[in-house]
Amino acid sequence: MKSLRRRLIILLVVSIVGVVGLATIVAIKVLGGPSPELSMGPVARQIQLMVQLVPGHVPGAGDAPVNVSDHPADGVEDQRHTHVLNHILQEIGVNASAVVTRNIGGPGMVASVALPENRWMIVDAPDFGPPRDAWFVLSGWITLIVLGATAVSVYFTAVLVRPLEMLETAVSKIGSDGVLATVPEEGSAEVRATAHALNQLSARLKTAMESRMRLVAAAGHDLRTPMTRMRLRAEFLDDDRDKWLHDLDELDRIADSAIRLVREEVNQDAVEPVDLAKLVREIAAEVRSLGHAVSTDHLDKVSVRAGSLGLRRALRNLIVNAATHGKGCSVSLAATGDQAVLTIADSGPGIPPELLAKAFEPFFRVDPGRRQSVPGAGLGLAIAKEIIERYGGTITLENRTGGGLSQTVVFAAVS
Repeated sequence: MKSLRRRLIILLVVSIVGVVGLATIVAIKVLGGPSPELSMGPVARQIQLMVQLVPGHVPGAGDAPVNVSDHPADGVEDQRHTHVLNHILQEIGVNASAVVTRNIGGPGMVASVALPENRWMIVDAPDFGPPRDAWFVLSGWITLIVLGATAVSVYFTAVLVRPLEMLETAVSKIGSDGVLATVPEEGSAEVRATAHALNQLSARLKTAMESRMRLVAAAGHDLRTPMTRMRLRAEFLDDDRDKWLHDLDELDRIADSAIRLVREEVNQDAVEPVDLAKLVREIAAEVRSLGHAVSTDHLDKVSVRAGSLGLRRALRNLIVNAATHGKGCSVSLAATGDQAVLTIADSGPGIPPELLAKAFEPFFRVDPGRRQSVPGAGLGLAIAKEIIERYGGTITLENRTGGGLSQTVVFAAVS
């Protein structure tokens, strides 16, 4: 019952049916006709007059046409009307008993008045009650109201929650760049207003992100000039010249990595089917040529949809990271169902479990003192993760049993 849609539907149905139910009760009271006291009073006075017209019942009465029978009228006795009629007859002084019956298979009531000598006077009595089939019609009408109320409630609930569904859909379509997809501005005024607000939010968010990316790129680019001047001045130093040049090299790598990270966000190459096994072999050969220990295990032939240049950069960062920090690595590729699973396993010290979640943060260092034993700016994994997720893939890190780190990349395979 946590669904807002269900709550609104139930609320509307209960409200509509409740109003209809009250109206139905009023209708039943109205259709039920007057009380027996009101309808049987005229019948009792009519019987009082007609008893005097029965031949032989009253001295001096004429032979007026009166319906007299040897037995009471057929039908089902209405006990309530019978009791009321006899009570009224006693009050007006008529010494006779009557039985009120309803006609079988048809409307109307009949009063049978007992006369001397086992005779019965038959008198028609008015029946102001509803017809017999009225209850079936009323039941069908209520059922129709319930069905109609349910249909109306479902429709208007869908209209009411449409802006919320639009929000949910828009959030689910957030791209890897963190920007909302454009929402069509159509429908009712409220829906259009919601869509317009979402589109404005997306545009402002995109503008803000691009502005900060340009700021990072500009800062990285502008650092090059003072670092070049500092490098020239360091050449004339006699003491600690190597330390100065080493620090300047690290600053240069940080600036270059920041610029490349911005380029990955802004400049995205075209998506196309890429032979992943072939790409892994080429990267492994390239990294081996640089002096790193990289081996390839079984590589299944499988293709994925991605930008070839961006994917090459991401996988190269992962393999170089494993070969550098893990003292060599092995790469394997398996096609499992509709997925391509790339595993990069190294033999290094791994990453403490409490720091695994932070490994993809920019400038991440396992050493809290940020001491650097190998060259790098700490952006390789961040860039690789951004590229892989942009093309619909995922990457996870896990410490291997016995030592080492395992990097697993999963993509949707292209048939």
